[in-house]
Amino acid sequence: MSTDRRLEKATPETWTNPPGGRWTFDQVKDVVLPFDWELVDGVIEVRGMAEWWHDQIRDELFFRIKQVKPDLYGVNAERCPVLDAYNSVKPDIVVFDKSGIDVASSAATPATIVKLAVEVVSPGSQARDRSGKPFLYAEAGIPYFWRVEHGADDRPVVHEFWLRRDVGEYVPAPEHPRHTEKLETDRPFPVGVDLASLLEL
Repeated sequence: MSTDRRLEKATPETWTNPPGGRWTFDQVKDVVLPFDWELVDGVIEVRGMAEWWHDQIRDELFFRIKQVKPDLYGVNAERCPVLDAYNSVKPDIVVFDKSGIDVASSAATPATIVKLAVEVVSPGSQARDRSGKPFLYAEAGIPYFWRVEHGADDRPVVHEFWLRRDVGEYVPAPEHPRHTEKLETDRPFPVGVDLASLLEL
């Protein structure tokens, strides 16, 4: 007699074998695994360890955004928004509308309240950070996306994108699509950061 596995929860023993070929977020959200992971197209994918440069830039940029954000917004790092039933990936930084969200009971941030996703590109995640994840963020309707690249002299370079809702794709920000010395933008709120200072320990 066959058993219907479609509603099974993922476990440390079954996470590589999703029922019907794909897990949903509800099936995997409580699983405890000995590594960091994301849900991509219903498959649990292992996240590799990032380099020091990546974490330095992510952490410093997170603190700068947190210092200037209006009270309406929240900001967190390495926290997954639920993009759809089969995709929940972790941007390096997320800015969201915090009104009405219950932090104590939320397993993840709903994509509908996310205003900005930021990816700091690592050598081991270039394809995902440059194309795979931005595609998912655009599909979920997240209005702004920043991609941070490793520039000359180790300085970060920020590529700023805005969502074109009529085509569901990100396009370079019209006035300052590439920030090299200083990040200056007013989306989703005014931010000004000396990019070289992000390297200071």
